[in-house]
Amino acid sequence: QVQLVESGGGLVQPGGSLRLSCAASGTILRINAMGWYRQAPGKQRELVATIISGSTNYADSVKGRFTISRDNAKNTVYLQMNSLKPEDTAVYYCNADVRQYYWSGPSDYWGQGTQVTVSS
Repeated sequence: QVQLVESGGGLVQPGGSLRLSCAASGTILRINAMGWYRQAPGKQRELVATIISGSTNYADSVKGRFTISRDNAKNTVYLQMNSLKPEDTAVYYCNADVRQYYWSGPSDYWGQGTQVTVSS
């Protein structure tokens, strides 16, 4: 089994910054894509950013403000969030596409979520 544990959420004022972390643990042969998604109250979960083999992809709403990165040695993905806006308020979820064994294909895993609240 694979576990994803997020940290770094909290309350921040508009214009502030937060850094989210997500560490994967368990039986891991290789992690392909890793990413961050978010879900605001009453809305569907949406993609924020993904990273695979050093290539990144961002939602238009966060381009220029958020930066995704990963440390492959630590099986960890980060999300640096700057110039935060009230509309960034949501539960942020980590996602990873993990291959556990040579004989198995990759499977999708999710973290438990971390709350980010942007408010004055």
